[in-house]
Amino acid sequence: MIIRSQLNDYYQALLRPETYADYCPNGLQVDGAEHIERIAFAVSATRDSIHQAVENKADALVVHHGLFWTFHGAKPLTGTFAQRIFPLVKNNINLIGYHLPLDGHPDIGNAAMLGHLIGCRQQQPFGDYKGSATGIKGVFEQPLTAAALQQKLEVVLKHNVILATPDNNAPIRSVGIITGGANSEWRLAEKERLDAYITGEISEHDWHESQEAGIHMFAGGHHATERFGIQALMEKTRQQFAVECFFIDSENPA
Repeated sequence: MIIRSQLNDYYQALLRPETYADYCPNGLQVDGAEHIERIAFAVSATRDSIHQAVENKADALVVHHGLFWTFHGAKPLTGTFAQRIFPLVKNNINLIGYHLPLDGHPDIGNAAMLGHLIGCRQQQPFGDYKGSATGIKGVFEQPLTAAALQQKLEVVLKHNVILATPDNNAPIRSVGIITGGANSEWRLAEKERLDAYITGEISEHDWHESQEAGIHMFAGGHHATERFGIQALMEKTRQQFAVECFFIDSENPA
């Protein structure tokens, strides 16, 4: 068992949210039990993940995508939003969320973890969201063709990967990765003269424009590319506190 303040302090020191100009609150979002014995982890605070946290008697739910976003503005506690909030309150479950700090962390971030899994080496910070890196860039020891990298990503992500490429058989040596909804950031890969760019989502115009610019762009799903950071955070938490932890992998094809 740990005290909530211990967990908060550990996450604040590890993830350093003050270094990001995020568009959501990072850290504790909903107050729950002060003493924590079981912690659930999930990509997003959805009705499903909250229900599973309740069913499994978690004292805290730690997520990448929390419940409060500046682009939503003030929201009344009604309808489907209330159906997410009230079970947390009723069951005294803490909700803790870390967004950009869990994308850009150089060791356990979504991009860094995905990079390691596909063999990306010499990782360095990549991306620029209001002055902060939210991804990584690196190189492959042995170049991969665009088609081969697509296949490798599909195995790692367990998800279909959209590939926009000027040439399926062209060798890829360098890559930039920003997970989730960073589809327009392929331009940073072009600017830094990288061969390829990996993210979660892709728009119609980015599919055309990236390959016309000579960038191999891979989109493997927002949820699928952001499962790794929260699981790495779970393992760090388990090691640090020897507390019971479990991962909730809600189905999401997007």
